[in-house]
Amino acid sequence: MQSKIQDILNASISVKQQVLENETLLKTMEAVTDAVVACFKHDGKLLFCGNGGSAADAQHLAAEFSGRFYTDREPLDAEALHVNTSYLTAVANDYSYNEVYARIVKAKGRKGDILIGLSTSGNSGNIVEAFKVAKERGLIIVGFTGETGGKMKEYCDYLINIPSTDTPRIQECHITVGHIICQLVEEKYFSI
Repeated sequence: MQSKIQDILNASISVKQQVLENETLLKTMEAVTDAVVACFKHDGKLLFCGNGGSAADAQHLAAEFSGRFYTDREPLDAEALHVNTSYLTAVANDYSYNEVYARIVKAKGRKGDILIGLSTSGNSGNIVEAFKVAKERGLIIVGFTGETGGKMKEYCDYLINIPSTDTPRIQECHITVGHIICQLVEEKYFSI
């Protein structure tokens, strides 16, 4: 069993090593950091969405911005769009599950805000629909996906496509990249 554990850890390390060596991804992380800082400086907000484990990751990252990361500082406006279960279940029931994020982006999203969608396949229908609305409304769109970027990539201003097709390894990297961006935003925005 230890051999299996080592194999899993090595697979995780391998994907992170590929991210580390991918100049395009590193530059995209820098650009997303700058976009988030500019968004907050113009009184904008971050909106996060995802499904399943990616919803949990979206909520986790929103909390890092709205609560705190490394330092005690003022809160930043960031929220995961799926945390209101009454809204989520009503829209899924009355319209369709593909509409749950699109409708709330229509309600909350303003030009210059940032919508961050997490999907390991890049093909989540409800996130694609939200990205379409966000594009129409002038939001900046960031996609956290797996290797191909899926259907989401055509709508993204910034694509963080982790070089893997293995869902757990992609999700591990999404959290790592999200933490990096959060730390850099915190340092840059608050001049730490």
